Amino acid sequence: MSASLVKLVIGFFMQTDWSFQTIGIIHSPFKQKFGIPRQAGLAQSTPAQLVLVPPFNCPQAVIGLEQFSHLWLSFVFHQSMLKKWQPTVRPPRLGGNKKMGVFATRSPFRANPLGLSVVQLDRIEHQKSGIILHLLGADLMDGTPILDIKPYIRYADCLTNAISGFAETAPSAQKNVIFSDRATNQIKEHPQQGLKTLIIEILSLDPRPAYQKDNLKRDYGIQLFDLDIKWHIVDENIEVIELIKL
Repeated sequence: MSASLVKLVIGFFMQTDWSFQTIGIIHSPFKQKFGIPRQAGLAQSTPAQLVLVPPFNCPQAVIGLEQFSHLWLSFVFHQSMLKKWQPTVRPPRLGGNKKMGVFATRSPFRANPLGLSVVQLDRIEHQKSGIILHLLGADLMDGTPILDIKPYIRYADCLTNAISGFAETAPSAQKNVIFSDRATNQIKEHPQQGLKTLIIEILSLDPRPAYQKDNLKRDYGIQLFDLDIKWHIVDENIEVIELIKL
């Protein structure tokens, strides 16, 4: 593309009032940013629902979608929209100590607060009021606006020879997760299926910020579904202390 054409295209976009429509809203167990897996699929049992909104909640819009096992979701980092973008960030994957260019990371503090996640499509529910996509493995906060859905295409999207920089492999479990007697009984009494498995998937990755990992005396809490999951570090394990109803 010639330099003059580049200037013309840039000028066009800068002078045009662009806006995007939300096509759906995510309902997930994650009620706050702390504790959300840093990539989709790390907590594979995470249930979520994508509720399509009018006029996109019509059956015609999802014809054929059931043929695909996974979906790409384009979304808005709605909790980061009012924060200024940063040219460099400190990725948690590098211990929070090394700076990288924002475009070499998936930080939410971007020039445009847009994100991209691949999720598993469990099933499509047709209701009189519209369409609900039931998902697994999402890394999205409750209430996240979705801008677009695209099917995951294995031959094009799974590039086995790709190089992934400082994130070449998936993070492994860092901590063993144990439960107090009180927490064990509370999980048994809670109606959410798979709650214990989900808690283990999330906490085994040790969601603490890098600068707090030397603090072994602090209690932490993660809001999940209608619960505040209280936990702390005990002998290099993460112990779930109790589940408090929100």
